[in-house]
Amino acid sequence: MSRWFRKIVFALNILFASLLFLGIMVAFIPSDRFPYVSPWGLAVPVLVVVNIVFALYWGLHRNRRFWLSGSLLVFGYVVGGAFVKFSFSNDGAEKEDLRVMSYNIRSFNSWGNIDDPKVYEKTFEFIAKEDPDIICFQEANYLKKGDFKKYPYQHLEYINIDDRVLLGIFSKYPIVNEGTLDWPNSFNNGAFADILYKGDTLRMYNLHMESLNVRPKADSLLGSPYENVYKRLTKAFRRQTSQARFVLSHREKVGYKTIICGDFNNNQFSNSYRLVKGDMVDTFEEKGVGFGGTYDFLGFPFRIDFILADPEFQVQTHTNYTVPYSDHFPVMASFRLKE
Repeated sequence: MSRWFRKIVFALNILFASLLFLGIMVAFIPSDRFPYVSPWGLAVPVLVVVNIVFALYWGLHRNRRFWLSGSLLVFGYVVGGAFVKFSFSNDGAEKEDLRVMSYNIRSFNSWGNIDDPKVYEKTFEFIAKEDPDIICFQEANYLKKGDFKKYPYQHLEYINIDDRVLLGIFSKYPIVNEGTLDWPNSFNNGAFADILYKGDTLRMYNLHMESLNVRPKADSLLGSPYENVYKRLTKAFRRQTSQARFVLSHREKVGYKTIICGDFNNNQFSNSYRLVKGDMVDTFEEKGVGFGGTYDFLGFPFRIDFILADPEFQVQTHTNYTVPYSDHFPVMASFRLKE
């Protein structure tokens, strides 16, 4: 009985190890050409946990089958990075450091998705307390821009085309150039601003990449017909990769040090994230702690909101917040220009 049980466990181990390998490799497979494997990238955190269980099971039994999941977990960490971080650094933000926040504010609850009439006031107080130097808002509210008097330099363009989401870049430092990326065939968009900081010019990108159109309460992966959800996901992944290539092309014309903030609507194991990140530094990977979740889906913390920076920036801190004022959680990082 024990022998047959172990054979069944090993067969399941092979299945979940294969799925994890596929999920890790998704980042290197162009989603605009092969979108049908892309959804497995979303499952990587869950598959990592499952394979840890298998590795522990075989390890406790001192069985050499431990190496199937064990070696794959090491491979995944080296190639794709960790989805949970442990930090032992004592670095902290100094007054002179640049503090940047990224926050999908869902239009300050304009549609009443959160049952709290004071969401805007609480969000405003939270931002005032944390006091970032630059804020990148996704799904911004154009009518509220005048309230942020602490940020005299603002780029928030009202676009009355195809119900496009609005993106705001609010800065304490002068904005000398600004614009939008205007992705075709999408409600989503990107924006940029060139900001004068300590005698230098920084390029700040604010991205809100293609939405997956899968809501945890309305039509979750478990509640909708699988085929319909899968089609929506693959369509979104194609557009995300196309948008990532658009960002890369746009960045090639920029000679400034660059920071990218945004709601990527996908995790760090996606092809679109890998393309946008390139040789940039992910602030969570440098200074983050825990899962870094910025969006809860079916009770699991997904990290889909990012702050990326050129290597010329030294990351001092990264902070994840859990304030319940939107369907996303904000993140903030502090930087110091390297000598």
